[in-house]
Amino acid sequence: MKFDPRNNKFTAIFTREMLEATLPSVLLICLALFFAYKFIDPAPPRKIVIATGNADLNYNAFAAIYGVYLKKEGITLETRKTSGDIENLRLLKNPDSDVDIAFIQDGVAHTEGAGMLLSLGSLYYQPVWIFCRCKKEVTHLSALKGKRIAIGYVGDGTHALVSTLLSESGIDAENATLKAIGGDEAAEALRQGKVDAALFVDVANASLVRELLGEPQLKLLSLDTAEAFSRKFAFMHHLVLPEGAMDLARNLPPHDVHLVAPTATLVVKESMHPALVYLMMKVISQVHGGPSMFNSKGEFPSAKDTDFPLSTQALNFYKSGLPIIDKYLPFWAATFVNRTLIVILPLLALLIPLTKIIPMVYVWLVKRKLFRYYGELRFLDTQLQDIQSADDVQQCLEKLNEIETKVVNVKLPVPFSQYAYELRAHIELVRSKLNHHKLRSVDS
Repeated sequence: MKFDPRNNKFTAIFTREMLEATLPSVLLICLALFFAYKFIDPAPPRKIVIATGNADLNYNAFAAIYGVYLKKEGITLETRKTSGDIENLRLLKNPDSDVDIAFIQDGVAHTEGAGMLLSLGSLYYQPVWIFCRCKKEVTHLSALKGKRIAIGYVGDGTHALVSTLLSESGIDAENATLKAIGGDEAAEALRQGKVDAALFVDVANASLVRELLGEPQLKLLSLDTAEAFSRKFAFMHHLVLPEGAMDLARNLPPHDVHLVAPTATLVVKESMHPALVYLMMKVISQVHGGPSMFNSKGEFPSAKDTDFPLSTQALNFYKSGLPIIDKYLPFWAATFVNRTLIVILPLLALLIPLTKIIPMVYVWLVKRKLFRYYGELRFLDTQLQDIQSADDVQQCLEKLNEIETKVVNVKLPVPFSQYAYELRAHIELVRSKLNHHKLRSVDS
């Protein structure tokens, strides 16, 4: 007979027993992976809603820039215009609001409360620019008593900050006329003499600031108390605008100007997906990492924010930068790898014992095919002492032959063949006992 390896029943390594041993574990792992991937670390949403403000050109401009960067990563940024920083803060604190992230001036939460919100850090300085129609140089805010002062729109961060500065300087609605106007409206009122002073919170390169600085009838106040304000309020920073920094040709300003400045911060809900937080950290580091009038390259974004605790991802970013996967992979690829690692690593604790248990179960399942015949053989062996006639011997031999036929037809992997041969050897031992009984029956 020609030997055909395809018909050799001993060459099968992965038998039905192997499937029986591994299939429950595989199904358990797949199920655990599915639930963990789906529910423990769900995929990040593809849309972010950011609250900016209504009149703040910087917030809206930066939101538009963020949107361009995020679109490249497959994320849509939806801008929500509001009345200002106060409303931004309240929208973030509202669990029913769909706003995920917002610009908030540092110091606003000093009076409003931070809630459960987290910060991604400070983005840039927002100096307080104080212009007045003054005949002589003014270096203290208290000199504005009795004046008409534009203090920004109600609900805006400018209004909240200016109110604090004036109050600390002894100015209130009883000894001055405070007008809740800001931006271009306040600037125009100042030019036309409808107000005597106006305070603006804006960046150094803002067109409004440069225009007012060039007005000959207006003076930019340099605060001698700038350092005192920064010591009393942690969210205020003492900045110095050098002489000629705004316009060297016209020497504007004509002298060093001492300013106070909070920072613009980016605040998120505690529930924001960690992957999106890392993505936002990557974006703001690209947008705000350059130098400006008041900061050097790489100074922002930073942890200068004092109102809100830093998110875990922002803290890790400021300590070590982006995770290595996020540095070299596109956002969705990095997210997939990170989510997979988060799910798989804990499962290793399950896989390690399974690698020991599965082989044991497999061996037991294979041996089980022979164990039942050992039981039948043992039962037959115990009956030998009750043999009384040649018919009993013949019945036992037939039963023994039946057991042997079953054993011969058992399919076992090659490494387990020895167990089949051992069983057949034991069958021969019982057969020899039966033959001995058969001889005794013949002699008698």
